[in-house]
Amino acid sequence: MQFLLLAYDGTDKEAKARRAAVRPAHFASIKPMVERGELRAAGAMLDDAGDMIGSVVFAEFPNRADLDAWLAREPYVKEGVWQQIEIKPFRLAVLGGKVMP
Repeated sequence: MQFLLLAYDGTDKEAKARRAAVRPAHFASIKPMVERGELRAAGAMLDDAGDMIGSVVFAEFPNRADLDAWLAREPYVKEGVWQQIEIKPFRLAVLGGKVMP
């Protein structure tokens, strides 16, 4: 099952520094997920100044419970980087310049 996540960072004064501090742990934790195909595409949302203010994630898990289990251990969640997360079931139609079946 595929999911679209819109994960918004906090808006407090420390939000930008918090993201920067947690970013190495976040990338270390997602590397095996990318290799397993659980994270199909992802990237940072930017404000008009080009600063990171959240993330967009296209994930694939067997079910919502497995997605929730990932979020429970995700460093950006555990360390308070992502303050609000919208989750929608989703089906990728185009990825990497290819139409998906």
